[in-house]
Amino acid sequence: MADSLDAILDGCRRGRPSAQRALYDHLAYRLMGVCLRYCPSRVEAEDALQLTFVKIFTRLDQFRGQGPFEAWARRIAVTTSLNLWHQHQQRGHQVDTDEAHDLHQTDGTPFDQLSATDLVRLINTLPTGYRTVLNLYAVEGYTHAEIGKLLGISEGTSKSQLSRARRLLEERLHAQANISPYHD
Repeated sequence: MADSLDAILDGCRRGRPSAQRALYDHLAYRLMGVCLRYCPSRVEAEDALQLTFVKIFTRLDQFRGQGPFEAWARRIAVTTSLNLWHQHQQRGHQVDTDEAHDLHQTDGTPFDQLSATDLVRLINTLPTGYRTVLNLYAVEGYTHAEIGKLLGISEGTSKSQLSRARRLLEERLHAQANISPYHD
């Protein structure tokens, strides 16, 4: 696929619509998954995906081939989705990020018995800030320092939100499985 991807990218640089469509077909599904992790709704994720491809096509000359093209495109999708999320927050949508302040830590979890679909559904129930930090750290592989810069928060806040997200997920998992997370 590397040779054909190089040919597709060359066609995109030359402004060929067929190459742009081929690149879209190659990346859209995976990049939509990225956008869905950061946007509060499917409609906003679709907007983020569209903006991501506009940026990919207009900034293709900035890709220097120093890593996989898909990683470069994913980074654009993450940044674009986060920018839309920030705009959404500035329009007045507020999420209570202290919801899980005093959750108890448990020793074991039934995560092994959870399907990927159930896990994604469970993650999507997290407050937006927690979900965003969890996705950036656990899925995308960003460091807490990088997350802080992307979200405009401190590194400590990133660590705290990740910890709270994990505990809240565990609480909700236990509730879903009808298992008491507290030891008697």
